[in-house]
Amino acid sequence: MSDQRATTSWLVRLLARVRDWAIGQPVLLITLLVIVLGVWAFAELADEVIEGETVTFDEWVTLKLRTADAPAEPIGPPWVERVAMDITALGGYTVLTLLVLAVAGYLLLARKRHAMWLVLLASGTGWALTMGLKEIFGRERPSIVPHLVQEQSLSFPSGHAMMSAVVYMTLGVLLAQLVERWTLRIYSLLLAVAATFLIGLSRVFLGVHYPTDVLAGWSAGLTWAVLCWLVARSLQRRGVLEKPQE
Repeated sequence: MSDQRATTSWLVRLLARVRDWAIGQPVLLITLLVIVLGVWAFAELADEVIEGETVTFDEWVTLKLRTADAPAEPIGPPWVERVAMDITALGGYTVLTLLVLAVAGYLLLARKRHAMWLVLLASGTGWALTMGLKEIFGRERPSIVPHLVQEQSLSFPSGHAMMSAVVYMTLGVLLAQLVERWTLRIYSLLLAVAATFLIGLSRVFLGVHYPTDVLAGWSAGLTWAVLCWLVARSLQRRGVLEKPQE
């Protein structure tokens, strides 16, 4: 009986400490929840894709974006296809590489070397993770409709969706860490989210990815970006990463 009471008392004290920590660190708690949800979402999608449970949904959405009697023609006026191609280019490896190098160069010139290395490492490891996941799952690209752009790599997860989340979200959260005004922080994050969202949609519209490829890419990319934000936050608190500027 005494052992039971001791165990119960220990659990109560532990829960009280967890409660106090959560109250004192709400942002960190929310961040950890986002990471857990991101990992869970990716794992669930991957499991469903492996078991073939998403085929019906994926094909239904893909076909809904094409003209019924002409699968090679996307729905909507001709300019929509051109816009989709322009948007999807923003998530291509060439554009993302140039963007990362441009930002890294700016941070170097601004003498923010730690922030520069954070951007380079986050983007580089994100790219390696994307390629590794593609090889692990080995899913072929959609064949139910003609592709409106040429692609050679595997399909799951979407590299454009994942890398746009990694790069744009990492840059967004890093910028939010380097500025003081909350309006600028929100603005930078909203731009990152909008770019990532539109790039992912363009991949499905162009027929080169299934919807679940994009959802998995968003989940993995967002998780990686949030992890990078945690690193940036920790480094900033230790005085390694540069403090916000007005």
